[in-house]
Amino acid sequence: MEYNYIKALHLIFVITWFAGLFYIVRLFVYQIEASEKPSPEKEILGNQLNIMAKRLWTIITWPSAILAIGFAVWLISLRPFYLTDAWMQVKLGFVFLLIVYHLKCHQIYKQLQNGIVKHSSNFMRLFNEGATIILFAVIFLVMLRHAVNWVYGVLGIIAFSVLLMLGYKFYKRIREK
Repeated sequence: MEYNYIKALHLIFVITWFAGLFYIVRLFVYQIEASEKPSPEKEILGNQLNIMAKRLWTIITWPSAILAIGFAVWLISLRPFYLTDAWMQVKLGFVFLLIVYHLKCHQIYKQLQNGIVKHSSNFMRLFNEGATIILFAVIFLVMLRHAVNWVYGVLGIIAFSVLLMLGYKFYKRIREK
């Protein structure tokens, strides 16, 4: 019974973590675009977007990441035999990528908070798909873990990623016209 409560809390914080990651990168797009505007619009938008990003990042995203990982460790400690399953090992690989993605977002967050713009808004729109790909991969791995089909699911994620990139290029061409 304890396991299910911990699992529910883990899922709640995974959801809020992803929500924060999805929205922070969207705020990065807006911050970058605001930095290209003339004064006083640049300063007004920039200040408001910095406040929004700071609140999202420090009040929702970081705490959610820490709690999601904490509850995950607790779950694994209750059922360590899952670590021998191939699906779990692949899932943990994607979790590692999610943590790397989160840390990269943190680096970009710090730069933008200090007025340093190193990426274009188009790059950020594409970068935003990273969390989506990881989310799809983890959900399919967990849902199909008892089937051999999880291998096909991972291959499907790769195909999905390629389709996302092609869709992005198509959307970019439309926006430029």
